[in-house]
Amino acid sequence: MSDAIERAAREAVEAADNTEMVKQIAAILAAQQLLNQQQPTVAQQATTPFDAKKWLVIGGVVVAGGLVASLFAVAIAIGAVCATACLLILRGLWADFQKNR
Repeated sequence: MSDAIERAAREAVEAADNTEMVKQIAAILAAQQLLNQQQPTVAQQATTPFDAKKWLVIGGVVVAGGLVASLFAVAIAIGAVCATACLLILRGLWADFQKNR
């Protein structure tokens, strides 16, 4: 008799656990349905045709800007060489002038 009572008690506990699990699953499914209703559908983006003229203009501007920058860098380098040569010549002249005093 006690075996039957113990078995019935175990089955009752398992049934209660199963009932709680079913409630949790139902709550999760309800939450997912609410989320699906709240999320707007993603509209497909309209594809624009490839515009070659736009990319040619962008490429031309980039190339022209690069050429201007490189010419500017060459001008600065030439100016730096000239300034260095001038300073070396003036230093030599100053040293000669100081020796003659």
